[in-house]
Amino acid sequence: MTGSADPLAGERHLLVVLAHPDDEAFGCTGTMTILRRRGVPVTYVCATLGQMGRLMGRPPMATRETLPLIRRRELAEAMRIVGVDDVRLLGLWDKTVEFEDPDALADRIAAVMTEVRPSTVITFHPEHSGHPDHHAVGRAALLALDRASLDPRPRVWMPAIRSDEVKLDVPIQVIDIAEVAHVKRAAFAAHRSQTTGWDERLAASETMRRRFEWMFREERFWVWA
Repeated sequence: MTGSADPLAGERHLLVVLAHPDDEAFGCTGTMTILRRRGVPVTYVCATLGQMGRLMGRPPMATRETLPLIRRRELAEAMRIVGVDDVRLLGLWDKTVEFEDPDALADRIAAVMTEVRPSTVITFHPEHSGHPDHHAVGRAALLALDRASLDPRPRVWMPAIRSDEVKLDVPIQVIDIAEVAHVKRAAFAAHRSQTTGWDERLAASETMRRRFEWMFREERFWVWA
C-alpha cells in the first residue's frame, strides 16, 4: 500500500465518475468530504439513476416507475451532506451502460474533464469492479482521459472495496477518513431505498462485515498507472 503524510495535499479539483447513485457512498464520500472541507472543488458525474435497482426500500418506498425519481432525490441529499454541489447526471439507463456507444460516452466524460481540468479522477476499475455498468463507466473514463489530453495528466484512483479478495499488482492508496466517518455514514444512510436493511446483509456475510468495519475508517483505491 502507498501513502504519505497527506496524499490529498495539493489537490486542485477532484472528478468522480461512477455509474449509480450510492456508488460514491461505498467508495469515496470520505475523500470527497475531506476535500470539500478544504475548499477543493469536487465534480461528480453519475451515469444512471439506478432505475433497475433490485431494492425498493424496507418496507417498500418505491415502485419501478418512481424509483429513479427517489434515487435522484437521495443522491441530491447525500451530496448536500458531503458538500458537493456540482453533480452531472448523464441520464443513461441502469444495467445497460455496457451497451452504450463507448466513443460517445467517452466524449461526454472528456468534455467534463476539459471543462474542470481535474488533478485526480476517481472512477471504476475496468475489469474488477463487480458490475458491468461499473466496468463500462471505468473504460469510458479511461478513454476520455486520453481524448481530453490534459496536461498535467490527472492521477487516477479506482475504489478498491474488493481489494480483500481481488489482488492486483498495483499500488493501493489509502485515505484515512476517520475524521469524517460520521459524514460518510450520513451520506450512506441518505440512499434509503438502497441501504435500509443492510444490518441483515452484514449479519449474513462475514466478508461484508469485514469490509464495513474498514469502509468507514479508510477508503482504498487502486492506483492506475
